[in-house]
Amino acid sequence: MVKTSRKGSWYEIIIPKEWARCSLDHLLRHIWKAPKKMIHALRMEQKVLVNGRSPDWNKLFIPGDKLQLHLFQEEEPSAVPAYHPIEILFEDDHLLILNKPAGMDTHPNEPGQINTLANAAAFHIQASGETLNVRHIHRLDRDTTGAVLFSKTALAGAILDRMLEERKIKRTYLAITDGLITQKKGKIIKPIGRDRHHSVRRRVSPTGQKAVTNYEVIRLMSKEHKTLVRCSLETGRTHQIRVHFSDMGHPLSGDTLYGGSSSYIRQALHAVKMELLHPLTGEVLTCHAPFKDDPAIFQNIDLYSI
Repeated sequence: MVKTSRKGSWYEIIIPKEWARCSLDHLLRHIWKAPKKMIHALRMEQKVLVNGRSPDWNKLFIPGDKLQLHLFQEEEPSAVPAYHPIEILFEDDHLLILNKPAGMDTHPNEPGQINTLANAAAFHIQASGETLNVRHIHRLDRDTTGAVLFSKTALAGAILDRMLEERKIKRTYLAITDGLITQKKGKIIKPIGRDRHHSVRRRVSPTGQKAVTNYEVIRLMSKEHKTLVRCSLETGRTHQIRVHFSDMGHPLSGDTLYGGSSSYIRQALHAVKMELLHPLTGEVLTCHAPFKDDPAIFQNIDLYSI
């Protein structure tokens, strides 16, 4: 793992031997794949140093040298800071992963909205004594619970956006469907588009965007006539899991928008696990999100075996 430290507004990386055949320009453009505009700003504003001096961007790194990046700059948050109790699954200088409860939007959908997870994240950063623009990398539906990833710096955010696009952030979901699914595992490949008859709902549509959901049956709940499934996404369409299972005749329990039973007060969908490589250090991160429903929806499940 790369050895790093924060020194005020600067982030310092001790060049590892694995970077010996790499230059600063190559690191930013081809390994971190930072946006060209961001790289240009870092260069022009002299926000990157090597051993405290302005570097030659094309010179190969020397292991043990100190790469310094001016990453931690005061920036007004895009979401109004507002206190809400939150559960932190992981946090360092670059990332924040929170366990979203049901009944809370991931981010504001209109000016002045303060009851979202993004507002709570902004308050947490402010209460920690920093002025940073924490930003969500992906979202969950209002009544879907589980792990949500935020970036705390522009560079980390840009790298994470690209990792999400390249499917290098793995998110595992648990869902309970109505009915018994007899096929133990499968891949649902059906495009999803808007339902022109409903402002919120989505549907499987030949003209929609490509959507791919992988699933595996964990348990047949025969007594309740339901199925516990584990899902992973290859795409991130709005309501993707909900639409795909509804289309196959097994809507999520509690998901009345898509024809599910009213067994639960919300759709039985939880983002239980997130796996990724840290965007700057390469550290393997695995976060499990505990269940928060009361009364419980997901029962008798070993969270860490998922």
